[in-house]
Amino acid sequence: MTVTDAPAANPTRRSRTIARVAAVQALFQCEQSGDTAETVISQFIRHRRISSTASFDDGHIPDADLKLFQEIVLGVTRRQDDIDAKLSDVLSEQWPLPRLDPVLRALLRAAVFEIGTDTPDRIIINEYLDVAHGFFSGDEPKMVNGILDTLSRRANDGNV
Repeated sequence: MTVTDAPAANPTRRSRTIARVAAVQALFQCEQSGDTAETVISQFIRHRRISSTASFDDGHIPDADLKLFQEIVLGVTRRQDDIDAKLSDVLSEQWPLPRLDPVLRALLRAAVFEIGTDTPDRIIINEYLDVAHGFFSGDEPKMVNGILDTLSRRANDGNV
């Protein structure tokens, strides 16, 4: 089998990963602009074309799972106080939530929202580690891993 004959990577997984990247971007935009989740979602759908012919290079979002994207953005904004409390509980006093990079804050909020859903936590953690590596080249992915692992263990132990 040649490289061109090889089956494509799992398109469902890719579309869900892209949806998570877009959700982090949308949550960042909500925080920075003060716009509602509904407004930002609408802007993403209208202006950031979600289609198989779109390209990240053009500022668009190719093949995103639109349903997952909307669930994350709306869910995080509706449950943000609870999510922020969970995050604040595991962050050190030297790095409280407001001190974190706003993209990192958006990423962690999205991931915490998804922990405990029908998708296994290990998949959620791996997905958001991939997203973190896409946004950051420093120690942030390690921090994401530690925070999400701690919150996952607490949720599974019933301590969240």
